[in-house]
Amino acid sequence: MRKFLRDKRHPALDFLRYVGPGLIVAVGFIDPGNWAANLAAGSQFGYKLLWVITLSTIMLAFLQHNVAHLGIVTGKCLSENATQYLKPVVSRIILSTAVLASISTAVAEILGGAIALEMLFKLPIPLGAILTAGLVIWFLFSNSYSKIEKVIIGFVSLIGLALLFEIFIIPHIDWLSAAKATIRPSISSASIPIIMSALGAVVMPHNLFLHSEVIQSRQWNLENEAVIQKQLKFEFFDTLFSMFLGWVINSAIIIIAAAVFFPKVVTEINQAQEMLTPLLGPASAIIFALAFLFAGIASSVTAGMAGGSIFAGIFSEPYDIHDPHSKLGVLITIVAATIAICVLSLVTTTFDILIYSQVFLSIQLPITIFLQIYLTSSKKVMGKYKNVWYTKMLLLLMGLLITVLNIILVMNTFS
Repeated sequence: MRKFLRDKRHPALDFLRYVGPGLIVAVGFIDPGNWAANLAAGSQFGYKLLWVITLSTIMLAFLQHNVAHLGIVTGKCLSENATQYLKPVVSRIILSTAVLASISTAVAEILGGAIALEMLFKLPIPLGAILTAGLVIWFLFSNSYSKIEKVIIGFVSLIGLALLFEIFIIPHIDWLSAAKATIRPSISSASIPIIMSALGAVVMPHNLFLHSEVIQSRQWNLENEAVIQKQLKFEFFDTLFSMFLGWVINSAIIIIAAAVFFPKVVTEINQAQEMLTPLLGPASAIIFALAFLFAGIASSVTAGMAGGSIFAGIFSEPYDIHDPHSKLGVLITIVAATIAICVLSLVTTTFDILIYSQVFLSIQLPITIFLQIYLTSSKKVMGKYKNVWYTKMLLLLMGLLITVLNIILVMNTFS
């Protein structure tokens, strides 16, 4: 109690201590899949699709804010609440697909680390994937949440600094066009697939589960109404701040691609790095690869945490890396993803592997979104903090929009 009263005298410092859960989630917003989509958008259409990042960030912030409330009010993550309030058969089916979605996410994240190692050290993709997975498992098993949070914040900072360096050395950026494109929609028949890919892939199911879990790292008790109100307020600003950083980083990737590559189409991360060398020098290519490596490792860590959280929730347990169920969930997620990469890399390209992983996420995402809406709109679950009618309507509209976009994305992929 004395700590709580002491914190009240210093609200600004208190908020700074609270920042972290949102940044853990924001890493999923700047993962290798998003890099690929942003490079394709900028290289093919210049600055015109920056508005997609703005729209997707708004939707993402709204959904993440909503699911974080579930974690704060109930003291349990999305997976635990599903186990508690749904019929056992239904919850097991939903959460099993969520574990598969975490594995699919980890495929893209670990593959990103492997691609970065290939760019930097010419390592084969299977070997790079094994090294990345080994580092992630060691990191998750040997560090507390608070240490992981600090490292993730460091990774996000390094990614931002690397992209800032890239922007600084680019001699010709049309900032006026970029500013207009940020808020002015531009749609053509040729850009629709990329728009759907960006909008449909930004909101990721594992992030919704993860945010409801990590937000509880800042809880003191759930009996004190003032504490709950304080957490709800700080969570809102933490989420906005973190999503804003994600928006800046994703927008920066499109701006770099538009300024450097347009109208040369980039469909592979390796291709982008190779094109940077003659245009901006070898240093820019190395920094680009390092930023991509940081993104791959950081997002792999959060994918593993999400898998552990979902799996533990099936047994009505919170995420705790020292608990056998959480540990098994992490291992299932990371090991299964690594095996998938090693096998698929023998028969197809890294680009196709990324596409396959995004397709499965597109299929599972609506299930997670509507599960979240059901739980956060339930008075039995949320009490007086349940969604008001207009919040529920907005969530349903977003869920329907994302569902339609993902269905079209899947159909386009297979056609």
